[in-house]
Amino acid sequence: MKRNMRKWLEQLKNAETKKALPILSFPSIQLLGITVEELISSSEFQAEGMKKIADITDAAASVSLMDLSVEAECFGSQIKVFDGEVPTVVGRVVNDLDEAEALEIPPIGACRTGLYIDAIKKAVEEITDRPVFAGAIGPFSLAARLLDVTEVMMDCYDEPEMVHTVLEKATAFIIEYCKAYKAAGANGIMLAEPVAGLLSPALESEFSSPYVKKIVDSVQDDNFIVIYHNCGDNTIAMIDSILATGSAAYHFGNSIDMAEMLSKIPSDTVVMGNISPSAEFFGGTPESIRNATLDVMKKCCSSPNFVISSGCDIPPLSPWDNIRAFFGAVEEYYDN
Repeated sequence: MKRNMRKWLEQLKNAETKKALPILSFPSIQLLGITVEELISSSEFQAEGMKKIADITDAAASVSLMDLSVEAECFGSQIKVFDGEVPTVVGRVVNDLDEAEALEIPPIGACRTGLYIDAIKKAVEEITDRPVFAGAIGPFSLAARLLDVTEVMMDCYDEPEMVHTVLEKATAFIIEYCKAYKAAGANGIMLAEPVAGLLSPALESEFSSPYVKKIVDSVQDDNFIVIYHNCGDNTIAMIDSILATGSAAYHFGNSIDMAEMLSKIPSDTVVMGNISPSAEFFGGTPESIRNATLDVMKKCCSSPNFVISSGCDIPPLSPWDNIRAFFGAVEEYYDN
């Protein structure tokens, strides 16, 4: 459903009672009685899972899978899927500058991208009461998977030309992928750039934000927005560079102090986060996640641009009692 997303963000920011916007998609496997592998292999299951979550939660938007293996697989990466866990990328596709220059940009629709685009097309037909966001990986995080996450940090120092060559191709692919989601009816994209959060501010400003800005400039408009996600440790130190991407809204992880982050962001810019997906949604209890949620909200909700969320993608086997307790805590905060 087409809608003015700038206006939606403004309404979200100005609302006295703000709906939560967690990155909640993979736990749909429990509602559907299927495995992660079945979910990532079926557009029907993905759309049905998003619809079921929309039906039982009062989230501000519906968010599709944050599966950071999809794009890398298109470039030739191998992936592994373990029961109850999100897919992971293994190995390295590019080893030197020659291989970087020879790397081919895959067509949109390759591997599972066509399936994920079709899932969004199906979801927007069923979910009409709130925006629907697709998920895509950020440029440095994709390049890091092609170059190996453990090696890419040194590559930035030792082989910067190789890294930039891969980044240019990764960015070109992501732009077309986002355009395909836009054509399928998505209201925006949750762009996940977590590996950039491991860089120094200087490296991030060279190897991540300029490429994110290219994506934002190419796809964002009144009806389609980019929410930038980064759950890395160093995001506070690099926030000026991150804001320079021009993304419509920002989403940060639980490794940072959200109140401190809010103090560094303009009051007219929506910021989301940051209840721990692992410690609370997956490993916590209904009482502990209630306390954690209320604690963050008490510290941050005085800022009108803050929206409570998970710090990252909620793990597939997170107990639904914990997820319900999160939404219950949000309701409790605004009722008091």
